[in-house]
Amino acid sequence: MRPEVQAFVADGPLPDWDTDDEELVDRRFRQIEAISAPVTPDEAHALAGCFGPDDCYGVAWSLLHLIETSSGPLPAVTRPGPDADDWHRTLWNRWGNHGLTDEDLTRENPEVSTRSQH
Repeated sequence: MRPEVQAFVADGPLPDWDTDDEELVDRRFRQIEAISAPVTPDEAHALAGCFGPDDCYGVAWSLLHLIETSSGPLPAVTRPGPDADDWHRTLWNRWGNHGLTDEDLTRENPEVSTRSQH
């Protein structure tokens, strides 16, 4: 794993909107910018653990797009449970449920089948 990815991962999850440390948000964004694309599958997997509770003033979207440059299969994402955060749901919707058919998704989420009939 490249040093710039290791540094980003070592700093842990992104801060949330309630942070009053603008320098921290700026530093995390600069760290993402320092990581050249594409990332390896191992790097993508490590980076996927760095999402915080919200979009961190757009930094989380930059992180998501960086992860999606992976030169191999994107990290496996487990199906979000009822208490999952929005980022886990976003990751699942974007690349965690590949290989499932529309029927599988409808069966797993009865609300979808109700909406699709209207």
